[in-house]
Amino acid sequence: MTTLTEADAVDGLRDALGLLKDREQVAERLLASSAKHSFDPDKELDWAAPFEDGKWFWPPELVSLYDTPLWKRMGEEQRILLSQHEAAALASLGIWFELILMQLLVRHIYDKAATSAHVRYALTEIEDECRHSKMFARLISRGDTPWYPVSRAHQNLGRLFKTISTTPGSFTATLLGEEVLDWMQRLTFPDERVQTLVRGVTRIHVVEEARHVRYAREELRRQMVTAPRWSQEFTRVTSGEFARIFSIAFVNPDVYTNVGLDQAEAVAQVRASGHRREVMQNGSRKLTEFLDDIGVLRGVGRRLWKASGLLA
Repeated sequence: MTTLTEADAVDGLRDALGLLKDREQVAERLLASSAKHSFDPDKELDWAAPFEDGKWFWPPELVSLYDTPLWKRMGEEQRILLSQHEAAALASLGIWFELILMQLLVRHIYDKAATSAHVRYALTEIEDECRHSKMFARLISRGDTPWYPVSRAHQNLGRLFKTISTTPGSFTATLLGEEVLDWMQRLTFPDERVQTLVRGVTRIHVVEEARHVRYAREELRRQMVTAPRWSQEFTRVTSGEFARIFSIAFVNPDVYTNVGLDQAEAVAQVRASGHRREVMQNGSRKLTEFLDDIGVLRGVGRRLWKASGLLA
């Protein structure tokens, strides 16, 4: 198979979604948007305001145990406490994921022209991710919850992934980490049942992540057209495995112990929950449809995505 150059991709080359866009033009538009719509969470949010009594830290329908037999036995106070711990666990997961993303972006631009708009936008995105990670850490510290790191096994798998990932694999993983949480956060920031501070954090993240998703989608389309066949196949398999890991790590099981629940019982009920499966698949649907269109969800990779529970 002949590998197509990036110039070929711009010069009238199409994928299933149509003509590929010029990389520099996309980056210039994203840089202009960044200049207009970027935030400093330390100044933008009122970190000193007390939490509001009776308000959730995550919409109840998005809490992992929602509508399970265990949930129905829990009182409202314990449910809200679980939402607080799950919000802290998701913020912890977000930090882990963004640290991986920043390293992958640095690798992506390492041998590219530093004067290009494409590289300047990647550096701008890294700035955004630094602020997001600090914002998530501050949100965790602001509450009465611990930091919830991923397991040692997942830490090591993340380290391995950063080492062996191809460029299209990196952007597929980027979209997985960004789009599922983005779907949940778009339901969270307008929800008046949720704490004001949490809504503010999710609003900032949604606005800035929209640019990151656009950058990653456009670059992944280009990579799946121009990359060698072996790289495309490797991307399909590694993205499926990353989806499986992501779905397992999505909620740290220690949250159940820390709110007074039996961990084994809670984990079993979440796994058996039709509502939870529907939530995760709804959160992944836009992404999986896009990945299917551009040829990522094929073969072994598709089977791994199904095994993750993110693909129906």
